[in-house]
Amino acid sequence: MNNVGETAKRAFTEAYGTEPAGLWAAPGRVNLIGEHTDYNDGFVLPFALPQRTVAAAGPAPDGRWSVCSTLAPEPVSFGVTEPGEVSGWGAYVAGIVWALQDAGFEVPPARIAIASDVPLGSGLSSSAALESAVLTALIDLGGLEVPTDRRPAIAQRAENVYVGAPTGILDQSASIRCLAGRALFLDCRSYQVEQIPFDLAAEGLAILVINSNAPHQHVDGEYGERRKSCEAAAAALGVPALRDVSTAELTQALERLDDDVLRRRARHIVTENQRVLDTVSLLRSGRVREIGPLLTASHASMRDDFEITVDQVDVAVQASLEAGAYGARMTGGGFGGCVLALIDADRADATAAAVADAYRQRDFTAPTSWVATAGPGAARI
Repeated sequence: MNNVGETAKRAFTEAYGTEPAGLWAAPGRVNLIGEHTDYNDGFVLPFALPQRTVAAAGPAPDGRWSVCSTLAPEPVSFGVTEPGEVSGWGAYVAGIVWALQDAGFEVPPARIAIASDVPLGSGLSSSAALESAVLTALIDLGGLEVPTDRRPAIAQRAENVYVGAPTGILDQSASIRCLAGRALFLDCRSYQVEQIPFDLAAEGLAILVINSNAPHQHVDGEYGERRKSCEAAAAALGVPALRDVSTAELTQALERLDDDVLRRRARHIVTENQRVLDTVSLLRSGRVREIGPLLTASHASMRDDFEITVDQVDVAVQASLEAGAYGARMTGGGFGGCVLALIDADRADATAAAVADAYRQRDFTAPTSWVATAGPGAARI
């Protein structure tokens, strides 16, 4: 058991005066490439982080759900609820209970204690890690027959409907379905997945994750506006989603859009989907270093066409490239969060130092950096 698991177990015992029935963990994620493509029925390529959220859980004798967290000052307790009745961080837990019930499952009343080392507000999907850990715990406690490939959609429904965040299915899929040493190639329309080999150490490479320490907010107007723009562009083009526009059709499609903002948003999604497909093809062939330019092109598209980057992440990308990274991009929903850089494994310290120096020159809050390896998805530990 890792430190987070021990912390969750101790929190459970202190809160409820008894041992938990078990511990369930779910990871945060880094999206290697494929940003904002998920709610456009497109393609994504995340991998799970070693950092995890752990839910220590056991049955509740009072027929309610109670949850406490080492990251929150007050516990939350609720019975059967409807969307909007529980707010704050507790809404993610109440949302999972509601979504399971809404899907026809009899959810066992439970007491839960949460601990996590997934950085909050950094674009590494701490919310999906929380949802996925709680979902996995409740499924096991109740002996519920919920196939793994169905679980991400239940967690996504909790976040979309109960919490009110218009996220796609990328984060929950990564947290639940990823495997160690693999990147998850996910078709967000069919939910089909392919586990793509992603053992960077064998190639002498690494992914450096750089937390820009610029504030990251997912439930905000900007994210929702991007989604609305994409839906409007698809409707104007007469297609179910922008995934249905190929790069060969892009020029003609853009000419049919009379709004420059919609043109730029559509161009990002169509080209980003192609970049995911190209990255997967290179990884299947073992040509890992060659994905670098695709990562960098993805960042330029997010910066110029989708307009979701901020100065800190742009500086981190540029400094990483100048320090010798093969490619670098912002990862996550945008407006802050993290950057990933594909580097030679022995260049982690030098690259991190170069980014930190670039931040000092601009009086930004110092970034934090670490090397990420592809970890496993949600499971009992």
